[in-house]
Amino acid sequence: MAEQTYFHSIKVDKAKCIGCVTCMKVCPTKAIRVREQKAHINYERCIDCGECLRACPHSAIIPLTTLLSDLNRFKFKIALPSPVLYTQFGQQSMPSEILTVLKEIGFDHVYDEALVCEMMSVATEEYLDENRSPRPIISSICPVVVRLVQRLFPSLCGNILPLEPPREIAAKNLRSETAKQEELKAEEIGIIHITPCSAKMVSINHPESMAKSHLDGAISIREIYNKVMMKLKQEAGLLMMQTQTRISGVGIGWAFEGGEIRGLKYSNTVSVSGLLDTIRILEDVESGRLRNIEYLECLVCPDGCIGGPLTVENRFVAKSNVLRLLRHFGGKRRVNTELVQKLYKENFFSFAWAVEPKSFPPLDADRGVAIEKLKMKEELVGKLPGTDCGVCGAPDCQTLAEDIVRGEAKPEDCIYISRNESQGEKKWRKAR
Repeated sequence: MAEQTYFHSIKVDKAKCIGCVTCMKVCPTKAIRVREQKAHINYERCIDCGECLRACPHSAIIPLTTLLSDLNRFKFKIALPSPVLYTQFGQQSMPSEILTVLKEIGFDHVYDEALVCEMMSVATEEYLDENRSPRPIISSICPVVVRLVQRLFPSLCGNILPLEPPREIAAKNLRSETAKQEELKAEEIGIIHITPCSAKMVSINHPESMAKSHLDGAISIREIYNKVMMKLKQEAGLLMMQTQTRISGVGIGWAFEGGEIRGLKYSNTVSVSGLLDTIRILEDVESGRLRNIEYLECLVCPDGCIGGPLTVENRFVAKSNVLRLLRHFGGKRRVNTELVQKLYKENFFSFAWAVEPKSFPPLDADRGVAIEKLKMKEELVGKLPGTDCGVCGAPDCQTLAEDIVRGEAKPEDCIYISRNESQGEKKWRKAR
């Protein structure tokens, strides 16, 4: 499938956009241009990181996630909430209460993803024990990190942990079990991830390591927040979990930076969050500086998933809520380790195929023409001021030069060139 046909998780609301270039400046893959005072996303370069969504001061970047109303097409609806959801409703709300409320707002069944996160810790240890190279192994949990590696660090694709994230593993098991228990067809069951970030929609619609996702959609935490909060307030002190569940303290810790490696037996591990720091550490991995590190947990959102662009709670307060839950539930594993090890050997957690590099589009499909355009680009860069001001509608002078040789921009789009040409024309007229 061609990259341009992909469903992406964000779009620009042209009515709200004023062309302020804020989104353009934060995009790590230079996928945004401002033309005619409106932002435009080049989806061939977009990795759905959500930085533009987070940065836009005018709410002009719109996340494209599943809506509650979309669930009506399923006979049986299952909520699979990210552990981040437990951090969004204050110090008094417990996970069991939140899971109960999810059933009251329209879901037929809920499942605690945190327990599967704990299972993934065991599976990850098994993989690290069996595979001694390459190092470090890079977490596959964040779909943006996977796409970032594919685009900007293609040589590191072999370092990505070839195990599916907990949301996919949970959905894989739930569909078959629910179909038997409820006597339903698999397609009549809707398994919906409740997510802190829109990038999960891309991993659902276009998974990189399997033919089809086990999930049917992802609802934003913002989408359900008010309904859940209202129910929690109305039924304070009266809520009891209607479905048996084992809350995992280890799994809840995955909501913020360091949670994944905290559940591992290995000590020579590193955790990093935030887009710029993730890029910097991947540069170090690419240069061979971190070969002594066993495992690298990378999360593009600040402080991890609690800093996702679709969360509601202040991420520092959310982190405090996670720590409270960790103290309450403890840090001991509750899963059957032997069962997880058995499932691991049966490839239950494994990718269907390896993640492959995805290069950006060349300057031209014809190699010879592409070389000529590259020379033209280098000449243009020498003529441009190098100030990277963004007034031209491109994030920097290098990118403007590339846009010009692609025929997507003109040299006079640069205010410095335009001004110099205007001044030269005035001098010429005066001389006459």
